[in-house]
Amino acid sequence: MSLSDVLSPFSAWKNLFRDPVTIPDPLNDRPGAPRYRGFHQNDIEKCIGCGTCEAICQNAAIDMVAVAEIATKPGDSGLRPRIDYGRCCWCALCVDVCMTSSLSMSNEYKWVDHDPDAFCFIPGVDLKHWDSSELGYRRPEGHRLTGIERVAMGELEPEVRADSFVEIVAGYDLEQAKLEADRCVSCGLCVATCPTHMAVPEYIATIRDGDYEQGVRLLYQTNPFSNVCGRVCTHRCETSCAARHEGDPIAIRWLKRHIIDQVTHDRIKQIAAEGRVSKPSGHQVAIIGAGPAGLTAAFDLAKAGHGVTVFEALPAPGGMMRYGIPEYRLPYDKLDEDVDVIRSMGVEIRCNTRVGEDISIDQLREQHDTVLLSIGLHQGRSTRIPGSEHEDVVSAVELLRRITFGERFDVPTTVAVIGGGNVAMDIARSLARMQRQQHGQVGVTLVALEAEDLMLADREEIDEAREEGVVIIPSRGPRQCLIERDALTGLETVHCVSVFDDQGRFAPNYDDSDIQIHDAGLIVEAIGQAADHAFLGESLTEALEWERNRIRIDADGRTSESWLWAAGDAVQGPDVITAVAAGHRIAASMMEAFAGTSAQTH
Repeated sequence: MSLSDVLSPFSAWKNLFRDPVTIPDPLNDRPGAPRYRGFHQNDIEKCIGCGTCEAICQNAAIDMVAVAEIATKPGDSGLRPRIDYGRCCWCALCVDVCMTSSLSMSNEYKWVDHDPDAFCFIPGVDLKHWDSSELGYRRPEGHRLTGIERVAMGELEPEVRADSFVEIVAGYDLEQAKLEADRCVSCGLCVATCPTHMAVPEYIATIRDGDYEQGVRLLYQTNPFSNVCGRVCTHRCETSCAARHEGDPIAIRWLKRHIIDQVTHDRIKQIAAEGRVSKPSGHQVAIIGAGPAGLTAAFDLAKAGHGVTVFEALPAPGGMMRYGIPEYRLPYDKLDEDVDVIRSMGVEIRCNTRVGEDISIDQLREQHDTVLLSIGLHQGRSTRIPGSEHEDVVSAVELLRRITFGERFDVPTTVAVIGGGNVAMDIARSLARMQRQQHGQVGVTLVALEAEDLMLADREEIDEAREEGVVIIPSRGPRQCLIERDALTGLETVHCVSVFDDQGRFAPNYDDSDIQIHDAGLIVEAIGQAADHAFLGESLTEALEWERNRIRIDADGRTSESWLWAAGDAVQGPDVITAVAAGHRIAASMMEAFAGTSAQTH
C-alpha cells in the first residue's frame, strides 16, 4: 500500500465545502448545450412546403401534410412537415437541406407525456413552449448541401451574334447537364407551377441516371413541344423552384432541351408513339390553325385513334412559334422536328388553306364531328397616335412574319420600336441584325411605357438586346409620329409617370413637360396583338358568346356552340406552354364528348 492510499480518505475532506456537482431536479434543471439538436422549430412564414426535409430523412420521420390555415399558391405547396419523434434520430439533415432556413432545432430535449401520439406534431403549427427559443441548432452560415449557382449556359458573344440569325444558345454538354441536375432536390414545386404539370424532378433525375430515352418518355407524357419549350418557354416553373431561396433556380428549361438533344429524332418518334391506338375510332376532328394549342390537341387525339386534319393558312405549321419568334431564339428545324413527331401520329396538316376562302367553316362542321379554333394572334394593334397611319409605321408581327418568309427589305438607319414585351425585343433585335448586315451599324431605339423593372419582356431578352446595340428607354409614351413632306422622320414621346391607377386599371399618367424626339425612318408598333375572326361569318359570330373581344370558353375550352372548341393565344393570351396545356384539356374534353357516341358518316 502506498502513502497516497493511506492519506486519500483525509484528502477527500477538502471537497466538503464545495458546491455539489449533482442536480437536485435533473428532469427540469438540466438544459441542453446552446447548439444541442432538440425538438424542431419551423418558421411557417418562411416555409414553402417544398418537402426537401421529407425527401432527405432516411428514417421516414417526416411527412408533408396539409394545413387548413395555409393556402396553396405559386411557390408554396401549402404543406408543412410533421415530425414523428418515434423515428427521428436528431441528425439535423432536414435543417441542413432546408433552402429557406425555416426549419431549425431548439435545444429542448426533455418532454414527458403519457400519450405517444403527442410526439408526432407539426412544428410551428402545433405550438410548443420552445418555438421562440433562440438556442439550438441552426444551419451554419454559408453551409449548403447543394450548389447555389447554376451552371453557366454557353452562348455566342454579342459581337459574334449581332449580325447573325444563328441560334445564340449552345445547350449543355453531358458534364454540365449532370452538374446542374445534381442541384435539384426534387421538391416538386415546379410541377404545380407548370401549366402542363410536367414531371420535372423525374425527368431531371434521368439526366443523373444517364437514361435519356426515359427522359424523352417523360417529356412526351405532357409536352409534344419539348424542342420548342426547351428553348423559348417562359419557364414559370423556375420562379417557384426551392433552390432560388438560397441561390439560382435550377435551369429547368435548359435541362429539358438537353434531354431532347441527346436522342435521335427517329427514336423520339418511336417513343412518342408508345401506347398509340392502332384501330381508328371513326371520329373526325378539324383544327383551324397549326399553333401549339391546335397541334397539341391533334397529337393527343390522333394518338387515341381519332382522325385529325389541321387547316393552316400560312405556308408552314407552327403558328406564332414560327412566325413570331426569330430563328436566333428558335431554330425552325427544331420546330419542324416537333411538328414531324405530331404528323407521325397520323395528323394531316393542310398548309396554305385559309378557312373562309378555300373552305368554309360550315363545311368543316358538316365533315367533322368537332372543330377546334386555334388561330393565334396574327394582327398587330395600333397606338392610333397622330401619324400612325403612315406606310412606314408597321406592326411587329407583320415584320416578324416577313423575316420568317426570308423576304429581304431595306431597313433604314434609324428605327423606333414601341413596346416593352418579348415581341418588341424580338423585332428590335431582328432589325438591329439587319441594320448591321446592310449598314454596318445599329440605330434601333426601343421605348416602353413601363419602368424597366415592370417591362413584360424576359430579363434575358432586355439584357441581350442592349448587348446587341439596341437603345432601351423605359417610361416613355408615344405622342405622335413626325412626318415631313410625306416622309417619316421620327417619334415624339413623353415621360410616363405611372401606367396604372390606384385600382390597377390601365390609365397612363404623363409629364407633358418632358418630351423627347427619336429619329426614325421606320416605326414599329409592338403593343399587343389581336385575332382575325372574320372567317367565322356573321351568323356564327352572333351565335357565339364573347368576352372582351375574345370567344368565351369554359374550363375545357368549349364555346357556347356544342360542336366548337377554342384555344390558344386568341382566347388565353400569348404563351407556348399555356397553349400546350389548353391543347391537352381540349383533346380530353373532345374525347369525353365522343365517349358513348358513334362517329358521324362523313
